[in-house]
Amino acid sequence: MNVIVCLGFVLGALSDAATVIHSKPRQSVTLKCGVDSYSGSLTWKHKDEMIIQIARSGPPRKGPAAIKLRSRLRDDKDLVISEVRKEDAGAFTCEADGSRHDHTLLVVSVSASPSEELQPGGEVRLKCEVAGLSPDSTVQWKGPDGRAHAGPEFHLNPVAASDAGAWHCEFSHGGETYREELAVRVKEPVSSTSPPVQRPEDNKDTLCPGCGADPRGWGGPLGWWLWAAAGAGCVVVLLLTALVIVFCRRIRRRKRKLQQMMKKGQRSARPKTYCQCNCRPAAEKPQRGRQKGRPSTLALKPLLME
Repeated sequence: MNVIVCLGFVLGALSDAATVIHSKPRQSVTLKCGVDSYSGSLTWKHKDEMIIQIARSGPPRKGPAAIKLRSRLRDDKDLVISEVRKEDAGAFTCEADGSRHDHTLLVVSVSASPSEELQPGGEVRLKCEVAGLSPDSTVQWKGPDGRAHAGPEFHLNPVAASDAGAWHCEFSHGGETYREELAVRVKEPVSSTSPPVQRPEDNKDTLCPGCGADPRGWGGPLGWWLWAAAGAGCVVVLLLTALVIVFCRRIRRRKRKLQQMMKKGQRSARPKTYCQCNCRPAAEKPQRGRQKGRPSTLALKPLLME
């Protein structure tokens, strides 16, 4: 009986000495085993299901725990979990060379509904969910003014400008108190009163400072300078336009001359061709002498036809 009681005290002391780590969903968290080195093997477990086991004499071996797909070892001893989920909360155990080190992961989720940016006079619900807490743990909210509001949910109605700031969700586990912060913003109230309407005769001095002193308006010293500047600007624009037109015409003329010179060069480069006559050569003249040849049949044919 005494042995059982002593074993209970030892287990209780071990559970009290467990390291508590809290994280938000979709974040990455690192659980340190608690040993500097080991000579045999090291095993990580989540709720008594093996995640991964590594030995000096062989390759790492993963177990049946679902968290193994998002887990890896750092320095062959620390467990790194990526994309933390609510179901990852709970007890983790690191066994190295027979020594056991317990860890507890708490997944905290704080939110404001409908949003974290509030309207003055509206209503908001602050919610704090902590997965992995022990049954005897407590959860409460603390406002920017330091006042505590018991329970994981708190309804704020109506919302005031003083409610803006950092709200903290405080929760206890294993005799220690932890907190998670939620920033709340309150929009500035929109003024419903419109500015007084001023008549033209009330603010004529601000709308037209020179109307009472110089009724001519543009006839004052400042007006003449403005007229002179406008005239000078028009003259500059006209001069620039004329210069652009002159340059364009000169460029066109030069292009035409260049094209004509190129055409003349092409004509002079062509080879000269002379007319060649394709006529039949002339008949040879009959040789002069005493004997005369017989007349050709071509010459006698017209006589026969007659």
